[in-house]
Amino acid sequence: MKLTIIGCTGSFAGPDSPASCYLVSGEDAGGRVWRVLLDMGNGALGVLQRHIDLHQIDAVLVSHLHPDHCIDLAGLHVAVKWDPRGWDGPRIPLWAPEGADRYLASTHGLPADPGMHGEFDFHAWRPERPVRIGPFTVTPYLVEHPTPEPYALRIDYDGVMGPSTLAYSGDTDACEGLVRAARDADVFLCEAAYHEGRDDALRGIHLTGRRAGEAARDAGARKLLLTHLPVWNSPTRAVEEAEAVFAGPIGVAEPAYTYRVVRRTPPRTGRAGGAAAAGAAGQGAG
Repeated sequence: MKLTIIGCTGSFAGPDSPASCYLVSGEDAGGRVWRVLLDMGNGALGVLQRHIDLHQIDAVLVSHLHPDHCIDLAGLHVAVKWDPRGWDGPRIPLWAPEGADRYLASTHGLPADPGMHGEFDFHAWRPERPVRIGPFTVTPYLVEHPTPEPYALRIDYDGVMGPSTLAYSGDTDACEGLVRAARDADVFLCEAAYHEGRDDALRGIHLTGRRAGEAARDAGARKLLLTHLPVWNSPTRAVEEAEAVFAGPIGVAEPAYTYRVVRRTPPRTGRAGGAAAAGAAGQGAG
């Protein structure tokens, strides 16, 4: 399984990256490559086309209905509906919280029926009910964020080179659902929008680097990849906060990088090399 960072800036697009959007790809037993998107925040649609043709999207998985995680689906709707060459594929399967069809229709002032049902095949998440998409099994876990039905997503891959697991926090504060989603994950892609000592009064919204590290530790995750850092956050500080509590390798998501998600041994007890150890996991996007 491969994870390509389309966008990773927190809360709104930054000068170097769109908001949240991640491309997950992997081969099935027959050699077919499947491509699914985790979220599609503002700015993602344009950058995504540097990596794949839009016709190659097999599914979109939305963690929650905030613009920095889903608003560019409104643009994808236009690309599907109005391409004068025609759209030669089926409707794009879209898993999201209940009401996503009405939310997206409102972005164009459309009635909910038919809304965007001609372009997307909408499915509502059900907590902890797995969904199978090609070689991926996706399980949503309810987490803590101020919006109806926020989810962390666990992606289990049954690949030709063996199984592996990617966990994605979506947006959340520390909670049991987050730890359950990340249990024994090979890569835990986790938000760290806040800093310790600066945002302590803000709870129930986002994680700090330390709280992300604590979730990774409690879940037994093998690698922590911090993401959703706003432009005013220090990546170094986020990593240092996580290193204080998590023993495994730690990195910060980099736009346009592709990371291999492979089965690794559990982290050692005590502090590890952190950011330095994480560097070997990344490779140039392609």
